Amino acid sequence: MLEKKVKRIRRHKRVRAKVSGTGKRPRLCVFKSQKHIYGQLIDDDKGKTLAQASDLELAVLKKSEKQGKMNIALEVGKLIAGKAKDLKIEKVVFDRGGYKFHGKIKSLAEGAREGGLKF
Repeated sequence: MLEKKVKRIRRHKRVRAKVSGTGKRPRLCVFKSQKHIYGQLIDDDKGKTLAQASDLELAVLKKSEKQGKMNIALEVGKLIAGKAKDLKIEKVVFDRGGYKFHGKIKSLAEGAREGGLKF
């Protein structure tokens, strides 16, 4: 288990060497744990998080609805896109966080695209 985590961190460092966010085009960073998925818009020039969204916020909003993990990731993507629109952000750089671009990560990216973000 530890080796798997170390490999993901190495992949993430490789991605981060090439991907950087600015104020006009922040980095959409994704993190997933065993139970939850998170997304952040980060301005690396200033070192500030501009907005964040997670499925924990959705749990508060849609407590009674039972959904699959893929649908939840899609909704988190739409939520972060809505917060980006409030900040007048249209374009972002996608940082997959060392994860493979499939499953929940891909679903979150599709939700962000549906919400109006371009990357």
